[in-house]
Amino acid sequence: MTGTVAATLFGAEDLRIVEGALAPLAPGMVRVRFGAGGICGSDMHYFRHGRTGDFVVRSPLVLGHEVAGEIVEIAGAAPGLAVGDRVAVNPSRWCHRCPRCLEGRENLCENIYFMGSASKTPHMQGGFATLFDATAEQCVKVPATLPFAAAALAEPLAVCLHAVARAGDLRGRNVVLFGAGPIGLLTMIAARRAGAAAITVVDIAAAPLAFASRLGADRILDISTGTGELETVAADRPFDVAMEISGTAAGLTTAIDTVRRGGTLVQIGNLPGGLLPVPANKLMAKELDLRGSFRFGPEFREAVDLIVAGEIDVLGIVTGYRPLSDAPAAFRLALDRSQSVKVVLTAA
Repeated sequence: MTGTVAATLFGAEDLRIVEGALAPLAPGMVRVRFGAGGICGSDMHYFRHGRTGDFVVRSPLVLGHEVAGEIVEIAGAAPGLAVGDRVAVNPSRWCHRCPRCLEGRENLCENIYFMGSASKTPHMQGGFATLFDATAEQCVKVPATLPFAAAALAEPLAVCLHAVARAGDLRGRNVVLFGAGPIGLLTMIAARRAGAAAITVVDIAAAPLAFASRLGADRILDISTGTGELETVAADRPFDVAMEISGTAAGLTTAIDTVRRGGTLVQIGNLPGGLLPVPANKLMAKELDLRGSFRFGPEFREAVDLIVAGEIDVLGIVTGYRPLSDAPAAFRLALDRSQSVKVVLTAA
C-alpha cells in the first residue's frame, strides 16, 4: 500500500499531521500528489469547533477541499488526463441521477460526497494530504505554468460565481457585501465582473476592509462600534442587493435591515447550526427575496477558465503560504484576521 501524510482533525483544536496508508487505486480513480490547498472558512470552523453549521465531526477527518496537484497514477479510463498533468480538483462528487442533478442543480445533489466534509457518515476525506484520490471527473487539467495555488483557489472562486448568479442581474445595481474574508473579496470581484455599479463592503475588522479597498471596493464600512454609518449610507442610496458572507446571525439581521424594500438578499456564509433569531417580519414587510447559495455546479470549470485566462487574479487575496507539514500553525495564522486574509498550504 502507498503511504500518505495528512492534516487530520480529531476534534476541536486537535489537528494532527498523521501518516497513513492508501489502498491500491480503485478503477476509475486518479491519484493526485498534493501541490497546494487553500484553508477555507469552513475548515477553520471545523478546526475551532469540531463542526461547521450542522455538520459535526464524528470520526477523524482529513480537511481540505480547495486543492490542486499533479496526477501520479490513473486506474482505467480518464479521457483528457495523463500522469504528470496538473489539475484543479473539484471537491464535489455528484451522482448525476437524483432529481436535483437531472434538473441541472448538481450542487444540491441528494447523494453528494464533498471532500473534507462531515456532512456524510462515514465522512469523505479531504485533500490536505501528500497523496489523495479523486475521480477523473473531479480533475480539471490546467497548464503546467499555472501555480498550484492559483489552481487550488478555483474552488472558492466557483462558490462566489455561483452566489453572484443566485443574486440575479447585477448590472447597474448597488450591492452591499457583509464580510471581507476570502469569499467576500472574491464575491466582490465576481460582482464587479457581473456589472455591479457600486459595491460596499462591511466588516468588523479593519485589516480585511483595507484589503477590500485595495481590491476595488467603492466603499468600506467598519461596523464594529455600531451600524449607524451603514444606515446613513443605505438611506442616502438604498442597496438593491445584499450578500451575507460573514455567516453570523448579526450579519444576516443587518443585511435584512439594510437592503431596500423589494430587494434581494443572498445568504452565502455558513450560519451556526440550529435555530437563529432573525427579523423575519421584515422579510415579509419589505417583500425581500431571500436566496440561499450553496457551493457551486458548472461554475467550477468557469472558475478554472477565468483563472487560466488571467481574467481574475485569485492569488491577489493570498497573504501567506505555509507547508502542509505545518498545517496546525497555518490554521492558527488563518484564524488571526489581523494578520491574514487567505492562507495557502503548499507541498513544501
